[in-house]
Amino acid sequence: MQAAGWRAPVPVLCCGNIGVGGTGKTPLGLDLARRAIARGRRPAFLSRGYGGKLPAGTQVDTQRHTAREAGDEPLLLARVAPCYVGADRAISARRAISDGADCLVMDDGFQNPTLHQDLSLVVVDGAVGFGNGRVLPAGPLREPVAAGLARAGGVVVIGADQQGMTASSMENGPPCYTAALQQKADAVPRDRPVIAFAGIGRPAKFFDGLARIGITPLRCMAFADHHPYTLTDCRRLLALAAQQDACLVTTEKDAVRLPPDMRTQVVTAGLQVAWGTPAMPDHILDLWLGRTDA
Repeated sequence: MQAAGWRAPVPVLCCGNIGVGGTGKTPLGLDLARRAIARGRRPAFLSRGYGGKLPAGTQVDTQRHTAREAGDEPLLLARVAPCYVGADRAISARRAISDGADCLVMDDGFQNPTLHQDLSLVVVDGAVGFGNGRVLPAGPLREPVAAGLARAGGVVVIGADQQGMTASSMENGPPCYTAALQQKADAVPRDRPVIAFAGIGRPAKFFDGLARIGITPLRCMAFADHHPYTLTDCRRLLALAAQQDACLVTTEKDAVRLPPDMRTQVVTAGLQVAWGTPAMPDHILDLWLGRTDA
């Protein structure tokens, strides 16, 4: 049984998952934090800082810290609201609250026992669902589905529900919300070939997202999740683009892992969350921010 963890004096929302891989947790957390700010709240993000080296509870400085130091997601989160890194979310939470945060968003950490979660959202990729339903290493899950859903306050299915989760897996379970991730690529030129590259949980989602808005890359290059781009990688990408007179396009998460001089030669395509109905995010915010003792 999972320990309760420290109960913060402000409401805590967790955007996590039961399986591994990219499901859309970070875009979801960013969307809900922006909506909280629009309500006059002062959210802060808590992130593990995957691959980073900063001490627990450190506030990420986008002008000073690199992805190697802080991790890639924290650099994106810190553009919207203060972000604190570390595996012990209670340490980060105390620091964020002392700095003025009146609500907290955990980016991942659904299985982390260090901090009590007032509202936990399990984020699921509608295309793959819970895979074969087995726990690592036999399958893609961090824990059994039933155990995870028993703790969840809601499930957010991202993308078309190809696994029938809203009709079957969620029966008698937590509320189910639907959303989609829409690619934002206004800066991508339409009069030149495109070479797309990504090192995220499922690079194909990025490539497919470009195709859905009418951008068919000349070449798609997939790297491992959180891939640290080397000088050799950058030279190879630039050489391929030069050969085809093509534009290099990547994700926001990948862009922060590129050397600064490389970023100026790459177009970044972001994401935005499109909810199934306008009422869904407002309902989630009411559940998260409505804690009476906060």
